[in-house]
Amino acid sequence: MLSAVMEDYIKAIYAIGNDTGERVGTSELAEYLDVTSPTVSSMLKKLEERGLVDREEYRGVRLTEEGEIVALEILRHHRLLESFLTDHLDYDWADVHEEADRLEHHVSEELTARIADALDNPGVDPHGDPIPDADLKLPDERGRSRLSDASEGDRAIVRRIRHQGDEELRYLSDAGIEPGTEVEVLEVAPFGLVTVRTLNGDQSLPKEIARLIETTPATEAEA
Repeated sequence: MLSAVMEDYIKAIYAIGNDTGERVGTSELAEYLDVTSPTVSSMLKKLEERGLVDREEYRGVRLTEEGEIVALEILRHHRLLESFLTDHLDYDWADVHEEADRLEHHVSEELTARIADALDNPGVDPHGDPIPDADLKLPDERGRSRLSDASEGDRAIVRRIRHQGDEELRYLSDAGIEPGTEVEVLEVAPFGLVTVRTLNGDQSLPKEIARLIETTPATEAEA
Protein backbone atom coordinates (compact mmCIF):
# COMPACT_ATOMS: atom_id res chain seq x y z
CA MET A 1 0.00 0.00 0.00
CA LEU A 2 1.18 3.49 -0.83
CA SER A 3 0.52 6.49 1.36
CA ALA A 4 -1.53 9.41 0.05
CA VAL A 5 1.64 11.51 -0.01
CA MET A 6 3.44 8.93 -2.13
CA GLU A 7 0.54 8.89 -4.56
CA ASP A 8 0.64 12.68 -4.75
CA TYR A 9 4.31 12.57 -5.71
CA ILE A 10 3.70 9.93 -8.37
CA LYS A 11 0.85 11.95 -9.84
CA ALA A 12 2.99 15.10 -9.83
CA ILE A 13 5.91 13.37 -11.57
CA TYR A 14 3.52 12.06 -14.21
CA ALA A 15 1.93 15.48 -14.74
CA ILE A 16 5.20 17.38 -15.06
CA GLY A 17 6.92 14.73 -17.16
CA ASN A 18 3.93 14.38 -19.46
CA ASP A 19 3.91 18.15 -19.99
CA THR A 20 7.62 18.59 -20.65
CA GLY A 21 8.57 15.20 -22.08
CA GLU A 22 11.67 15.23 -19.88
CA ARG A 23 12.90 13.95 -16.56
CA VAL A 24 11.52 15.82 -13.56
CA GLY A 25 13.91 17.76 -11.35
CA THR A 26 13.79 18.04 -7.59
CA SER A 27 13.21 21.80 -7.70
CA GLU A 28 10.32 21.36 -10.17
CA LEU A 29 8.62 18.88 -7.86
CA ALA A 30 9.24 21.07 -4.82
CA GLU A 31 7.58 24.03 -6.53
CA TYR A 32 4.71 21.95 -7.89
CA LEU A 33 3.93 20.38 -4.51
CA ASP A 34 4.86 23.44 -2.44
CA VAL A 35 7.40 21.57 -0.30
CA THR A 36 11.14 21.89 0.28
CA SER A 37 13.79 20.27 -1.93
CA PRO A 38 15.14 18.09 0.95
CA THR A 39 11.60 16.79 1.51
CA VAL A 40 11.37 15.89 -2.17
CA SER A 41 14.75 14.15 -2.14
CA SER A 42 13.72 12.04 0.85
CA MET A 43 10.47 10.96 -0.79
CA LEU A 44 12.13 10.20 -4.14
CA LYS A 45 14.52 7.86 -2.35
CA LYS A 46 11.55 5.96 -0.89
CA LEU A 47 9.85 5.75 -4.28
CA GLU A 48 13.08 4.55 -5.89
CA GLU A 49 13.41 1.81 -3.26
CA ARG A 50 9.90 0.64 -4.18
CA GLY A 51 10.79 0.55 -7.88
CA LEU A 52 8.36 3.31 -8.82
CA VAL A 53 10.83 5.90 -10.10
CA ASP A 54 14.11 5.83 -11.97
CA ARG A 55 16.41 8.43 -10.45
CA GLU A 56 19.66 9.79 -11.87
CA GLU A 57 21.74 12.28 -9.93
CA TYR A 58 21.62 15.78 -11.45
CA ARG A 59 19.22 14.57 -14.17
CA GLY A 60 16.02 14.11 -12.21
CA VAL A 61 13.51 11.27 -12.15
CA ARG A 62 11.00 9.55 -14.34
CA LEU A 63 8.39 6.95 -13.52
CA THR A 64 9.16 3.30 -14.08
CA GLU A 65 6.61 1.15 -15.88
CA GLU A 66 5.16 0.17 -12.50
CA GLY A 67 5.13 3.80 -11.39
CA GLU A 68 3.26 4.85 -14.52
CA ILE A 69 0.60 2.20 -13.89
CA VAL A 70 0.11 3.62 -10.40
CA ALA A 71 -0.09 7.16 -11.82
CA LEU A 72 -2.74 6.17 -14.35
CA GLU A 73 -4.80 4.42 -11.66
CA ILE A 74 -4.71 7.56 -9.51
CA LEU A 75 -5.64 9.75 -12.48
CA ARG A 76 -8.55 7.45 -13.32
CA HIS A 77 -9.87 7.80 -9.76
CA HIS A 78 -9.31 11.55 -9.67
CA ARG A 79 -10.83 12.40 -13.03
CA LEU A 80 -13.86 10.16 -12.62
CA LEU A 81 -14.48 11.76 -9.22
CA GLU A 82 -14.28 15.22 -10.79
CA SER A 83 -16.80 14.15 -13.42
CA PHE A 84 -19.15 12.66 -10.83
CA LEU A 85 -18.98 15.75 -8.61
CA THR A 86 -19.74 17.98 -11.58
CA ASP A 87 -22.43 15.89 -13.24
CA HIS A 88 -24.30 14.57 -10.20
CA LEU A 89 -23.54 16.86 -7.26
CA ASP A 90 -23.67 20.23 -9.02
CA TYR A 91 -20.09 21.24 -8.32
CA ASP A 92 -18.71 23.89 -10.64
CA TRP A 93 -16.08 22.47 -13.02
CA ALA A 94 -13.53 24.99 -11.70
CA ASP A 95 -14.00 23.89 -8.07
CA VAL A 96 -13.78 20.09 -8.15
CA HIS A 97 -10.01 19.57 -8.21
CA GLU A 98 -9.32 19.93 -4.48
CA GLU A 99 -12.32 17.79 -3.53
CA ALA A 100 -11.18 15.03 -5.90
CA ASP A 101 -7.64 15.34 -4.50
CA ARG A 102 -8.98 14.48 -1.05
CA LEU A 103 -11.13 11.58 -2.25
CA GLU A 104 -8.89 9.93 -4.84
CA HIS A 105 -6.82 8.03 -2.25
CA HIS A 106 -9.84 6.41 -0.63
CA VAL A 107 -11.97 5.00 -3.44
CA SER A 108 -11.86 1.30 -4.24
CA GLU A 109 -11.62 -0.16 -7.72
CA GLU A 110 -15.21 -1.41 -7.30
CA LEU A 111 -16.49 2.08 -6.53
CA THR A 112 -14.42 3.54 -9.36
CA ALA A 113 -15.97 1.06 -11.80
CA ARG A 114 -19.49 1.90 -10.57
CA ILE A 115 -18.82 5.63 -10.94
CA ALA A 116 -17.54 5.05 -14.48
CA ASP A 117 -20.68 3.05 -15.35
CA ALA A 118 -22.95 5.70 -13.84
CA LEU A 119 -21.24 8.33 -16.01
CA ASP A 120 -21.35 6.10 -19.13
CA ASN A 121 -17.55 5.77 -19.14
CA PRO A 122 -16.55 9.29 -20.16
CA GLY A 123 -13.32 9.86 -22.09
CA VAL A 124 -12.53 13.19 -20.47
CA ASP A 125 -13.19 14.96 -17.18
CA PRO A 126 -14.74 18.44 -16.78
CA HIS A 127 -11.38 20.09 -17.56
CA GLY A 128 -10.95 18.03 -20.73
CA ASP A 129 -8.25 15.89 -19.15
CA PRO A 130 -8.25 12.35 -20.59
CA ILE A 131 -9.60 9.63 -18.31
CA PRO A 132 -7.78 6.28 -18.47
CA ASP A 133 -10.22 3.46 -19.19
CA ALA A 134 -10.53 0.28 -17.14
CA ASP A 135 -7.41 -1.06 -18.89
CA LEU A 136 -5.60 2.22 -18.12
CA LYS A 137 -5.50 3.19 -21.79
CA LEU A 138 -5.82 6.88 -22.63
CA PRO A 139 -8.03 8.23 -25.43
CA ASP A 140 -6.42 9.64 -28.58
CA GLU A 141 -5.60 13.34 -28.23
CA ARG A 142 -3.91 13.94 -31.57
CA GLY A 143 -4.73 17.09 -33.50
CA ARG A 144 -4.59 19.43 -30.54
CA SER A 145 -2.43 22.51 -30.08
CA ARG A 146 -1.80 25.06 -27.33
CA LEU A 147 -3.61 28.38 -27.49
CA SER A 148 -0.24 30.02 -26.84
CA ASP A 149 0.89 28.79 -30.29
CA ALA A 150 -2.16 30.17 -32.16
CA SER A 151 -2.04 32.89 -34.80
CA GLU A 152 -4.20 35.98 -35.12
CA GLY A 153 -7.49 35.15 -36.82
CA ASP A 154 -7.54 31.52 -35.69
CA ARG A 155 -10.86 30.15 -34.44
CA ALA A 156 -10.62 27.21 -32.08
CA ILE A 157 -12.62 24.99 -29.76
CA VAL A 158 -11.24 24.63 -26.25
CA ARG A 159 -10.72 20.94 -25.56
CA ARG A 160 -8.64 20.83 -22.40
CA ILE A 161 -7.40 23.14 -19.67
CA ARG A 162 -4.36 21.69 -17.98
CA HIS A 163 -4.63 22.16 -14.24
CA GLN A 164 -1.99 24.24 -12.48
CA GLY A 165 -4.03 25.67 -9.65
CA ASP A 166 -7.58 26.49 -8.72
CA GLU A 167 -6.92 30.21 -9.20
CA GLU A 168 -6.14 29.66 -12.89
CA LEU A 169 -9.27 27.56 -13.36
CA ARG A 170 -11.46 30.16 -11.67
CA TYR A 171 -9.84 32.93 -13.73
CA LEU A 172 -10.61 31.09 -16.97
CA SER A 173 -14.11 30.14 -15.84
CA ASP A 174 -14.89 33.78 -15.10
CA ALA A 175 -13.50 34.69 -18.52
CA GLY A 176 -15.89 32.26 -20.22
CA ILE A 177 -13.13 29.91 -21.31
CA GLU A 178 -13.85 26.26 -20.59
CA PRO A 179 -13.87 22.98 -22.51
CA GLY A 180 -16.35 23.07 -25.38
CA THR A 181 -16.33 26.84 -25.85
CA GLU A 182 -15.14 28.56 -29.02
CA VAL A 183 -12.58 31.35 -29.04
CA GLU A 184 -11.26 33.60 -31.78
CA VAL A 185 -7.68 34.84 -31.54
CA LEU A 186 -7.71 38.61 -31.99
CA GLU A 187 -4.11 39.47 -31.18
CA VAL A 188 -0.84 37.80 -30.22
CA ALA A 189 1.30 40.47 -28.60
CA PRO A 190 5.11 40.26 -28.85
CA PHE A 191 5.40 40.49 -25.05
CA GLY A 192 3.24 37.44 -24.44
CA LEU A 193 -0.43 38.38 -24.18
CA VAL A 194 -2.91 36.40 -26.27
CA THR A 195 -6.21 38.26 -26.74
CA VAL A 196 -9.24 36.13 -27.61
CA ARG A 197 -12.92 36.78 -28.16
CA THR A 198 -15.33 34.70 -26.09
CA LEU A 199 -19.02 34.80 -25.27
CA ASN A 200 -18.04 36.86 -22.22
CA GLY A 201 -16.21 39.44 -24.32
CA ASP A 202 -12.59 39.97 -25.25
CA GLN A 203 -10.01 38.49 -22.87
CA SER A 204 -6.26 39.09 -22.76
CA LEU A 205 -4.48 36.02 -21.42
CA PRO A 206 -0.85 35.86 -20.24
CA LYS A 207 1.08 33.38 -22.35
CA GLU A 208 1.63 31.09 -19.35
CA ILE A 209 -2.16 30.83 -19.02
CA ALA A 210 -2.75 30.43 -22.78
CA ARG A 211 -0.24 27.59 -22.72
CA LEU A 212 -2.53 25.61 -20.39
CA ILE A 213 -5.34 25.66 -22.96
CA GLU A 214 -5.45 22.90 -25.60
CA THR A 215 -7.61 23.45 -28.66
CA THR A 216 -8.66 22.01 -32.00
CA PRO A 217 -9.54 24.14 -35.03
CA ALA A 218 -13.19 25.25 -35.19
CA THR A 219 -15.08 24.05 -38.24
CA GLU A 220 -17.83 25.89 -40.05
CA ALA A 221 -20.35 23.48 -38.52
CA GLU A 222 -19.27 24.64 -35.07
CA ALA A 223 -19.47 28.33 -35.90
